[in-house]
Amino acid sequence: SVMLKGKKITIDYGRPFLKGRKVGQELAPYGKVWRTGADEATALNTEIDLNIGGIKVPAGQYTLYTLPSEGTWKLIINKQTGQWGTKYDESQDLGRVDMKKTDLPQSVEQFTISFDKKGESAADLNLDWGNTRVSVALKVD
Repeated sequence: SVMLKGKKITIDYGRPFLKGRKVGQELAPYGKVWRTGADEATALNTEIDLNIGGIKVPAGQYTLYTLPSEGTWKLIINKQTGQWGTKYDESQDLGRVDMKKTDLPQSVEQFTISFDKKGESAADLNLDWGNTRVSVALKVD
């Protein structure tokens, strides 16, 4: 979690391991909506109105999905909450945003979501797995 302007932003997610498999193939296959973790859908809880990569996200609870691809990944912010991770309803999308993809110098075995704080009211949201990092800017509107 991260604190922006004294308010808490939390992400709850399952943390699968690579175990010799490849991201984009057996795991988080390219071109298919992914639950962005394991088991239950990945939950975003924010106590403050956010702007995530240009999408206005009012304070509340959301589910985060991703659409992995060879090039740019998309982050999907969805209004439905509490469902099993594989149950995705596109009509509930709040929005989709492109994520910036970079290569990591060493492979990350266990899927990791982290925040990189950029001052009082902004942070980067990073998803790291295998040799891939995808990130998106998050700021308080």
